[in-house]
Amino acid sequence: MQTYFHIALIITSIALIASVIFQSKGVGLGGLTGNDTGGVFTARRGIEKTLFWITIGLSVLFFILTLATVLVSK
Repeated sequence: MQTYFHIALIITSIALIASVIFQSKGVGLGGLTGNDTGGVFTARRGIEKTLFWITIGLSVLFFILTLATVLVSK
């Protein structure tokens, strides 16, 4: 059972990393390293809003899977 949780954690973490990287569109390579480009805040619309909610869902799923893995391993 623990193996399934580990595999699910790996898949979820890769998807979470990808969703965070995809949110950094248009900021160049500096945005990925944390450098501020001085951009103006804009409202999320369309695919940006969907990707934002997917990222939140993946982070919650990752947290729940982590807790379940710890509880199963005891």
